[in-house]
Amino acid sequence: QVLLVESGGGLVQAGDSLRLSCAASGLTFSSFVINWFRQAPGREREFVAGISWNGVSRYSADSVKGRFTLSRDNAKKTVYLQMNSLKPEDTAVYYCAASRTFGVDSFMNYWGKGTRVTVSS
Repeated sequence: QVLLVESGGGLVQAGDSLRLSCAASGLTFSSFVINWFRQAPGREREFVAGISWNGVSRYSADSVKGRFTLSRDNAKKTVYLQMNSLKPEDTAVYYCAASRTFGVDSFMNYWGKGTRVTVSS
Protein backbone atom coordinates (compact mmCIF):
# COMPACT_ATOMS: atom_id res chain seq x y z
CA GLN A 1 0.00 0.00 0.00
CA VAL A 2 1.36 3.39 -1.02
CA LEU A 3 1.27 6.07 1.63
CA LEU A 4 2.29 9.70 1.45
CA VAL A 5 2.12 11.51 4.76
CA GLU A 6 2.54 15.24 5.06
CA SER A 7 3.57 16.94 8.28
CA GLY A 8 4.87 20.25 9.54
CA GLY A 9 1.87 22.47 9.00
CA GLY A 10 0.63 24.91 11.59
CA LEU A 11 -0.33 28.45 12.46
CA VAL A 12 2.33 31.09 11.93
CA GLN A 13 2.57 34.82 11.44
CA ALA A 14 3.35 36.59 8.19
CA GLY A 15 7.08 36.56 7.56
CA ASP A 16 7.66 33.33 9.47
CA SER A 17 8.96 30.05 8.08
CA LEU A 18 7.73 26.48 8.08
CA ARG A 19 9.15 23.26 6.75
CA LEU A 20 6.73 20.70 5.45
CA SER A 21 7.69 17.06 5.05
CA CYS A 22 6.27 14.39 2.81
CA ALA A 23 7.20 10.88 3.92
CA ALA A 24 6.53 8.02 1.54
CA SER A 25 6.19 4.29 1.89
CA GLY A 26 5.11 1.44 -0.34
CA LEU A 27 6.62 2.78 -3.55
CA THR A 28 10.00 3.02 -5.24
CA PHE A 29 10.42 6.55 -4.00
CA SER A 30 13.53 7.36 -6.02
CA SER A 31 11.61 6.71 -9.24
CA PHE A 32 9.01 9.40 -8.66
CA VAL A 33 8.68 13.12 -9.07
CA ILE A 34 7.26 14.58 -5.90
CA ASN A 35 4.96 17.55 -6.26
CA TRP A 36 3.34 19.86 -3.76
CA PHE A 37 -0.08 21.34 -4.35
CA ARG A 38 -2.21 23.52 -2.16
CA GLN A 39 -5.85 24.36 -1.86
CA ALA A 40 -7.08 27.46 -0.14
CA PRO A 41 -10.66 27.78 1.10
CA GLY A 42 -13.02 28.41 -1.79
CA ARG A 43 -10.30 28.02 -4.38
CA GLU A 44 -9.14 25.32 -6.74
CA ARG A 45 -6.14 23.22 -5.96
CA GLU A 46 -2.96 24.66 -7.45
CA PHE A 47 0.56 23.46 -8.12
CA VAL A 48 3.19 24.82 -5.74
CA ALA A 49 6.46 23.06 -6.55
CA GLY A 50 7.92 19.80 -7.77
CA ILE A 51 11.25 17.99 -7.57
CA SER A 52 12.60 15.26 -9.83
CA TRP A 53 13.66 11.85 -8.63
CA ASN A 54 17.30 12.90 -8.25
CA GLY A 55 16.64 16.46 -7.10
CA VAL A 56 18.24 17.98 -10.18
CA SER A 57 15.08 19.41 -11.73
CA ARG A 58 12.84 21.63 -9.66
CA TYR A 59 9.92 23.75 -10.65
CA SER A 60 7.82 26.13 -8.64
CA ALA A 61 4.88 28.41 -9.15
CA ASP A 62 5.63 32.07 -9.67
CA SER A 63 3.77 32.91 -6.48
CA VAL A 64 6.32 31.06 -4.36
CA LYS A 65 9.54 31.51 -6.32
CA GLY A 66 12.33 32.85 -4.16
CA ARG A 67 10.47 31.92 -0.97
CA PHE A 68 9.83 28.15 -1.14
CA THR A 69 12.56 25.57 -1.65
CA LEU A 70 12.30 21.84 -2.26
CA SER A 71 14.75 19.15 -1.28
CA ARG A 72 14.58 15.39 -1.02
CA ASP A 73 16.32 12.59 0.83
CA ASN A 74 15.76 9.37 -1.08
CA ALA A 75 17.33 7.30 1.69
CA LYS A 76 14.65 8.56 4.05
CA LYS A 77 11.96 8.59 1.36
CA THR A 78 11.13 12.13 2.31
CA VAL A 79 10.71 15.42 0.49
CA TYR A 80 10.92 18.73 2.28
CA LEU A 81 9.24 22.00 1.35
CA GLN A 82 10.96 24.88 3.08
CA MET A 83 8.63 27.87 3.12
CA ASN A 84 10.09 31.23 4.04
CA SER A 85 8.63 34.72 4.18
CA LEU A 86 5.16 33.29 4.47
CA LYS A 87 2.22 35.47 3.50
CA PRO A 88 -1.44 35.26 4.45
CA GLU A 89 -2.20 34.22 0.88
CA ASP A 90 -0.12 31.08 1.47
CA THR A 91 -2.83 29.84 3.80
CA ALA A 92 -4.07 26.51 2.45
CA VAL A 93 -4.03 22.79 2.89
CA TYR A 94 -0.81 21.51 1.36
CA TYR A 95 -0.69 18.13 -0.35
CA CYS A 96 2.20 16.12 -1.68
CA ALA A 97 1.72 13.88 -4.67
CA ALA A 98 3.87 11.35 -6.49
CA SER A 99 3.99 11.07 -10.24
CA ARG A 100 6.25 10.59 -13.24
CA THR A 101 5.79 14.24 -14.17
CA PHE A 102 5.44 17.73 -12.82
CA GLY A 103 2.57 19.93 -11.99
CA VAL A 104 -0.61 18.50 -13.52
CA ASP A 105 -2.79 17.24 -10.72
CA SER A 106 -4.73 14.88 -12.95
CA PHE A 107 -1.47 13.07 -13.72
CA MET A 108 -0.59 12.41 -10.11
CA ASN A 109 -0.52 8.74 -9.17
CA TYR A 110 -0.59 9.03 -5.39
CA TRP A 111 -1.70 11.71 -2.95
CA GLY A 112 -1.26 12.43 0.70
CA LYS A 113 -4.08 13.66 2.90
CA GLY A 114 -2.62 17.10 3.40
CA THR A 115 -1.36 19.35 6.15
CA ARG A 116 -2.89 22.70 6.98
CA VAL A 117 -0.89 25.92 6.92
CA THR A 118 -2.40 29.09 8.29
CA VAL A 119 -0.57 32.38 8.03
CA SER A 120 -1.94 35.26 10.06
CA SER A 121 -1.31 38.88 9.16
